[in-house]
Amino acid sequence: MSLIRAFHERWVHHRGESGEWLWVFLSQIATFNSRINAVAELNPNALFEAEGMDSLSESDPDAILKGVPVLIKDNIAVAGFLHTTAGSLALKDNYASADAFVVKQIRKRGGIILGKSHLTEWANFMSDHMVNGYSSYGGQVLNPYGPGTFDVGGSSSGSGAGVAAGFAPVALGTETSGSILSPSGRNSVVGIKPTVGLVSRCGIVPISFSQDTAGPMASSVSDAAILLTAIQGYDPDDPATRMAPGYPDYRHDLVKDGLKNRRIGVPRYHYLDHTEDEDLYLLETALSRMSTLGARIVDPADIHVAKENWTYDVLLYEFPVTLNAYLRQWTSQGPRTLQEVIEFNNAHSQEMLLYGQSVLMEAYSTRGRLTDRRYLLARRQDVMWSRTQGIDRTLQTHQLDALVFLGSSGADIAARAGYPSITVPLGYTRLGKPVGLTFTAGAFQESLLIQMAFAFEQATQFFRPPAMT
Repeated sequence: MSLIRAFHERWVHHRGESGEWLWVFLSQIATFNSRINAVAELNPNALFEAEGMDSLSESDPDAILKGVPVLIKDNIAVAGFLHTTAGSLALKDNYASADAFVVKQIRKRGGIILGKSHLTEWANFMSDHMVNGYSSYGGQVLNPYGPGTFDVGGSSSGSGAGVAAGFAPVALGTETSGSILSPSGRNSVVGIKPTVGLVSRCGIVPISFSQDTAGPMASSVSDAAILLTAIQGYDPDDPATRMAPGYPDYRHDLVKDGLKNRRIGVPRYHYLDHTEDEDLYLLETALSRMSTLGARIVDPADIHVAKENWTYDVLLYEFPVTLNAYLRQWTSQGPRTLQEVIEFNNAHSQEMLLYGQSVLMEAYSTRGRLTDRRYLLARRQDVMWSRTQGIDRTLQTHQLDALVFLGSSGADIAARAGYPSITVPLGYTRLGKPVGLTFTAGAFQESLLIQMAFAFEQATQFFRPPAMT
């Protein structure tokens, strides 16, 4: 069900109810946030902004988010009364100097910034064994389908858990590798990881300019498509956005026959190794259902470079460069360099280093020298294996429209390629653990992915809200 469309239909016939609609979500947060810890803080002006929407013209074609509350992951800059911490106590007193580009787009389209959602600290680029959803600033985010039992996913954990728990109809997440897709699948929500360059990264605490992007998380494909339509756009401050061939209205891709005559490949080699029987059964059932909806399933359609000797050198080298630039430009309080972040953590080790900071230290050791042979070879290797010899070759060899993966198992190769993916609910295990299904395609194929995901969602209707009692 599209909550955004339901609200707009009600708003047209019952003017003056934007504030009342917002109270539905605020009440849900007041009742249940203490159990799952998804929301970090609320915008104190949200009610005023919502009530002000009722004075706007209902015919404005650009206001596709008019009055819709949006949760923002706490590594995305929001000017005003909300902090931007990236989950670190080192930035607990930081207020952004301006809105990130995506936040400007949300405001421009009539959206209401409801508040900030917790995340895994530094978008899960601090330690090699940090628990998903944990941060020194926010503590532990829990999965509403099984608090303390099921993994909440990371790093956009608060955005995924918050949407699943009914705290907001939509939320913004960010992804470098799996950080939208993982919490979306684990919290039974829809997540879109766009092509790098479709959505500006300006104002978002970075890891890698090769892989970073922001994207929507929602309880339906329809709402995710609407939010993606709103946030995309050219930004002169983000050179990657020059690559986008256009900015479609993805509402036109919400078609029920979106799987008809599509060729969809199933990479089994590596990606389905060690898969639990229940999860595999759900996948097999989904493949059968897609066949009945007119899709041609090519199984297997293996990616033969899947088990090559991949490294994370690109991220390790790019992180010091991107983070230092961000901290200088976008922060008002706290460290100004990666070195100062590490020093702060060491000086407050009891609060900061529950899981250590091995990744921060490894990234710092590279000094961000992008002229190093190690970095340049790693970047070339990532592009060659993920695109040319990976996703592109597999799509071309089997004449495929897209690939499907169980959960976020294919997130890494798509992230390295900079290619888009969309995760939708696939079902639940006997214990109630949510499982997601991910469609992945070539660059700037978001329309195609939304068509297929919407058709699958409408035919299966797998989503069920968690038992929040």
